Amino acid sequence: METDETIKKGFLRLERYAQNIPGGFHCCAEDPENGYPFAYISDRFLEILGWEREEFAAKFDNRYTALVHPDDMADGLRYRNAENSATYAQEGDSIFRMLGKNGYRWVSSAANRVEWRGDGYIVGTITDITPYMELREKLEQQNRTQREALETANHNLLRMMQQMEEQKAQFAQTTARSMEKEKRYRQRLNHDALTGTYNRRFYEEVVRNNLGPAGIALMDIDDFKICNDTYGHYAGDMALKTATKAIQSCIRESDLLIRYGGDEFLLVLPGIPGDFLQTKLEQIHTAAQMASVPGYSHFRISLSIGGTIQSITDTMESIVRRADRLMYQAKGRKNAVMVEVPGHNLAALEKLLQNKPQILLVDDSAMNRMILTEILGDSYHILEAENGRDCMEKLQAETGNIALVLLDINMPVMDGFEVLKAMNANHTIEDIPVIMISSEDSDAAIRKSYELGASDYVNRPFDARIVYRRVTNTIKLYAKQRRLVQMVSEQIRARENNTDTLVGVLSHIVEFRNGESGAHVRHIRIITELLLRRLLEFSSRYSITAEQQDMIPLASALHDIGKIGIDEKILNKPGRLTPEEFEVMKTHSMLGAKMLHDLDNFAEQPLLQTAYEIARWHHERWDGRGYPDGLKGDEIPISAQLVSLADVYDALTSERCYKKAFSHEKAVQMILNGECGAFNPLLLQCLTDIQADLKEELQQHN
Repeated sequence: METDETIKKGFLRLERYAQNIPGGFHCCAEDPENGYPFAYISDRFLEILGWEREEFAAKFDNRYTALVHPDDMADGLRYRNAENSATYAQEGDSIFRMLGKNGYRWVSSAANRVEWRGDGYIVGTITDITPYMELREKLEQQNRTQREALETANHNLLRMMQQMEEQKAQFAQTTARSMEKEKRYRQRLNHDALTGTYNRRFYEEVVRNNLGPAGIALMDIDDFKICNDTYGHYAGDMALKTATKAIQSCIRESDLLIRYGGDEFLLVLPGIPGDFLQTKLEQIHTAAQMASVPGYSHFRISLSIGGTIQSITDTMESIVRRADRLMYQAKGRKNAVMVEVPGHNLAALEKLLQNKPQILLVDDSAMNRMILTEILGDSYHILEAENGRDCMEKLQAETGNIALVLLDINMPVMDGFEVLKAMNANHTIEDIPVIMISSEDSDAAIRKSYELGASDYVNRPFDARIVYRRVTNTIKLYAKQRRLVQMVSEQIRARENNTDTLVGVLSHIVEFRNGESGAHVRHIRIITELLLRRLLEFSSRYSITAEQQDMIPLASALHDIGKIGIDEKILNKPGRLTPEEFEVMKTHSMLGAKMLHDLDNFAEQPLLQTAYEIARWHHERWDGRGYPDGLKGDEIPISAQLVSLADVYDALTSERCYKKAFSHEKAVQMILNGECGAFNPLLLQCLTDIQADLKEELQQHN
């Protein structure tokens, strides 16, 4: 029979356990009629909900059900017992709302039924997930808003397209030509102009995110600088083309050949077996040696090649660095092939097959590392470091392969705090969680650890189960966080793409009705971006946020949306407008502003507000002689000032039904001379500074 002393000791053990777990621990009697009264509540449980013990006890009459949101009662009363154990494990923890001092908090709960002294109890832990649920709700609200905006825009589009039935065939032809031009532009954008291979931009935007398995090789043309210096750049260009053809003759269409640097090529061979990589690279090496450079038959090409295999766990960036080191080893020998195939030894193969997360133990005590390895070794791969410097070296060598760091504080060479500072400096702390595990238990040490970015702190001596659970929970939490960030990023990219597409369609409709080419909107956006970038480089006069830097060029596409409401006879009149017709034409700025302002979600959409500024005031002038409101100087929003200058430049350099196009040089001179109205002197300086880049950029897009 249990004595009072035995019961007291049991409660003390329960108290120690409850106060050391990361979540909020609670124990309730299995008494539904009385609301599952609490038998025990940990401090962390109260902390999550924001209650003090005294007010909590007085407010809820010790009833668990009084805390659970009425709509979530079914989830709040789920717990594991002998009958539902398998089903509970499959469905996972419950998610519901509990009443906190400052309102309901979302929690994740794991609960089990136990028996003690013949009575049933429900024991469980809660984890606060309110920030995640609020973010999810925000994303759902943004999606709803986006859908509503798209539905409104679709309705407006259908209404406008009904008025354009007679011009549909011509519009389709214009769109087809634009799409073909866009396709050719994207083709040029991702390919090297000289060799026809993919370029570095394609690597950075596409290939860098590729996953294995794949063969990766870096190839460098030996003595390429000597070739350029001796025979000239034309000979160097011919050598690059010849090397490209030699490599392409040995690879599949599915393989990717990228001009990675001046005379360096990156080759990606998806799915190639490790034992065949050496043979393939030797074949390429021989083909290059046999190739003859047209016009320079005495010049022979040789390649130094470094190759390795990207496994499913390797990032492209880390594997390219490994191939780069091998290539430079090959260059040391010159005209050689160096291949390294990881995983051919048994230990590496077993590690890959088991696919366990890897933990880095950092402690100068071999005994401490051995104890932690014993605790964690069954579930994780263990990597060890005996001091901070060794830790930083292993973090660099195993980039992307470490799930968590267990870090001691007091170590020789480089202590734990210095490691945290270094991880903050190179941003490693953002991707790899760190749990401090030390016998140092002062408040200052613990506070400093958290301030430097540690995720958790465990004191020695420690309970093995607590260490294991904290490690597992932290790794899972970071994994969930990464998935959430990825989901948010994907939704933001999708929303931006939808907005960009919609604005593009609307602007093309306006242009088509106005008899202008589809290039006008693209030109306005390019010119606006160049002017804005230069303005931000040399002046801090205007406070333009990063969000506005993206929105102003995008919103510029809608600057003439009000022309939808202008009679086509006036819009497309080949000669000079009469004073009466010009007054009608001038109303397009207010018409466009009103169209945008009358949209239901105008007040909540910064993009629409920026587009409103541009549509209404892009015909205002610095000296106050513009329209519709006669604004002067910086009374005109900077967004409208930028688009105003861009619009005038493109109008001068484009052919219209009533005029021929001026040259780039003539247009710039006319603007600087004030022949097209007065503009902000800062923006005129920007135009002067970018005029060479502007001419080149527009030529590339035409």
